Amino acid sequence: MSSIAVTGLALTPVKGMRLRSVDKVDLVADGAQGNRRFFVIDERDRMISGTALGSLCAVIADYDASDDRLSLMFPDGTVVAAPVQIDGSLPVKFYSHTVEGQILAGPWSDALSHHTSKRLRLVRRPGAVDRGRSGGASLISRASLARLAQAAGEPAVDARRFRMLVEVDGICAHEEDSWVGSTVQIGAAAVRFKGHVGRCMFTSRDPETGEVDLPTLDILRDYRGEAVTTEPLPFGIYGEVVREGTVRLGDAVTAGQ
Repeated sequence: MSSIAVTGLALTPVKGMRLRSVDKVDLVADGAQGNRRFFVIDERDRMISGTALGSLCAVIADYDASDDRLSLMFPDGTVVAAPVQIDGSLPVKFYSHTVEGQILAGPWSDALSHHTSKRLRLVRRPGAVDRGRSGGASLISRASLARLAQAAGEPAVDARRFRMLVEVDGICAHEEDSWVGSTVQIGAAAVRFKGHVGRCMFTSRDPETGEVDLPTLDILRDYRGEAVTTEPLPFGIYGEVVREGTVRLGDAVTAGQ
């Protein structure tokens, strides 16, 4: 059996913005440090992501935790950067839940509103990522991406469409599905996988422009619609970080523990 290794790591400090490839991530109980630490809300204090607002994908966010500084780079090359300061908090709608969001004081909200032509604000959410601690890490295999590309009749499909933290190679297409219910060692960390990631319309958007250009849900429905999984239209898996540690490109992955 060939060895399994980490071949990709990607994150973004702001939910919905363009993913950035990185050489390493520090996995803690709440997920990868710095990943999706901030998110955008609309005029009704609801979280809004690239599913509804594809133009967010064109914005590149960078966060330096050492001096708590956030920068956003827009498609025209404009960069808006400043230290993070909090201007109060308020309850905001995050999917079906209400969470306490910390409102950021600074230039980002105005810049995002100008970019999208919508009234937006940037907030910080203390705590875990979208699925809580049970979904602190996500994973997809290169073979699964290749299988989807084959089904789509495309030479390749950009992994960033699926916004997964970890990409691995060395297994068959969708073999990662069988890891749900087991603990997998990834570099110095370990993740107990809890379920399969059901997909939404966000995956149909180009990961750089946000334009809808690939019918990913139809493709998944055609060749994955009958798969027995924890969520419909599955592509990739998510899990809880049960041992904190650093994960680097090239690190070994050991499944089935």
